[in-house]
Amino acid sequence: MLHLRQLACSWWSCLLHSRAPCVKTLVHGDQRRLFNTSNSRMTIMPAWVIDRYGSNDVLRFTKNASFPIINYPNEVVVQVHAAGLNPIDVSMRGGYGAATMAMKRDPLNIKQSGSEFPLILGRDMSGVIMECGLDVTPAYFKEGDEVWAAIPPWKQGSLAEFVVLSANEVSKKPKCLSHIEAAAVPYVAATAWSALVNTGGLNKDNCAKKRILILGGSGGVGTFSIQMLKAWGAHVTVTCSQNAERLVRGLGVDHVVDYTAGPVEVPLRALEKFDLVLDNVGGDTESWALGLLKPWCGAKYVTLVTPFLCNTDRLGIADGMLQTGVTVASKALKHLSKGVHYRWGMFAPNGLALDDISEMVDAGKIRAVVEEEFTFSQVPQAMLKVEKGHARGKTVVKISSGEDSSE
Repeated sequence: MLHLRQLACSWWSCLLHSRAPCVKTLVHGDQRRLFNTSNSRMTIMPAWVIDRYGSNDVLRFTKNASFPIINYPNEVVVQVHAAGLNPIDVSMRGGYGAATMAMKRDPLNIKQSGSEFPLILGRDMSGVIMECGLDVTPAYFKEGDEVWAAIPPWKQGSLAEFVVLSANEVSKKPKCLSHIEAAAVPYVAATAWSALVNTGGLNKDNCAKKRILILGGSGGVGTFSIQMLKAWGAHVTVTCSQNAERLVRGLGVDHVVDYTAGPVEVPLRALEKFDLVLDNVGGDTESWALGLLKPWCGAKYVTLVTPFLCNTDRLGIADGMLQTGVTVASKALKHLSKGVHYRWGMFAPNGLALDDISEMVDAGKIRAVVEEEFTFSQVPQAMLKVEKGHARGKTVVKISSGEDSSE
C-alpha cells in the first residue's frame, strides 16, 4: 500500500508541478520579456497549430502564432531547429488527455473552456538557447547553447520556431548528434527512463545479466530502451515483426520473437523467465505477460499503455483519479499474490536524466534512430506517418521559416 500512495503522489506531482524548483509566482516588471532581435521585438512566429481537436485536417500553418514569453526566472527561450513526433502528438490532436492538461495549465479553472487553443503539438525538441531568465546562470545555460528537451504535454510544443521551457527540462545536446538526430531522442528517452529506472528500479549498477523483455521493440521507446539496457549489461529480448529484426539486432538485442508468426506468447513461454517486462503494446498482453516473470524474485511488469488519461477525460479529474487508483491497486494486489509486481509507467520530464543520456550518446553507447525526416511544410504528412504506426525509429521535422506553407 505504501507503493500505491507513492505512485498516486507521483502522478499528482507530475500533473500539478513541473520539475523546476519552487519560484515566486509573482512576475516582476522586467521578468515577463519578449525576445529581442536587432532593434525590434518579436511578437509572432511561424507554427503549426490546431484550433480544435480532430483528425489531421485540424492542423493549420500560421505565421502569426504568439511568440513565447519568459514568465518565470528559471525559463529559457529556445529557437527550435528540429522537432520529433510521437504517438502522443496524434492522440493529443484528437483530444487525448485534454481534461488533465487543462487542469495543469489552469489549476484554478479561471480560464474558459477551449483556452488552450491555438495549441502547438510536438514533444521533442533540439535547438539553440536565445534568451535566459534571470535565475538561469551561465554555469548551467547561456545564450547560444545547443540543447535538447522533452516538452511536457501541458506546454506549447516544438512545431514552431521558438519554445519556452524551464531550464530544468532542457539539457545540453550531445556534441556528436545533429539537431535532426537529437530531436529523435528526448521524449522516448525520458519515457523509457521513467519506466525502467524510476518505476522498474533498474540502473547501470544493478542491470548486468538481468533478463529484460520489451514488447514492441522497434518503435521509439523500444529502440532507445534496447540501447540503454545493453549499455548497462542486460540480456534483452524483444518482440517485433520480421522486417524490423535487422534494426533491433543492429542495436544489440540478444533474442527476437516475431509477433507476426503466430501467438507471440507461445514462443515467449518457452524461454527462461524474465526480471522485467516493458510493455509498449497493451491490449491483451496483460493476460499473459506477467506469467513470463520470475516469481518471488522482485520481478516487475511495467506497462506504458494505461487508462489514466482516458479515465480523467471520460470521468473528470476527481472521478478519473479515483477510478485509476482503484484499477491499479486491484491489479497490483492480484499479481503480488502471485509473486510479481504490476506497475504503470508514464512520461515525466527529466533534464537530469537527459544529462546522463547525453553522456552515453557522446560515448557511443546510444545512437539516434531516425526513420524519416520531413520539412516544416510537411508536418501534416509527418503526422500521418506517425498515425499509421509500425514505427522503425522516430519521425523528425526539420523546422524552417515555413516559406513553403501557406496561411
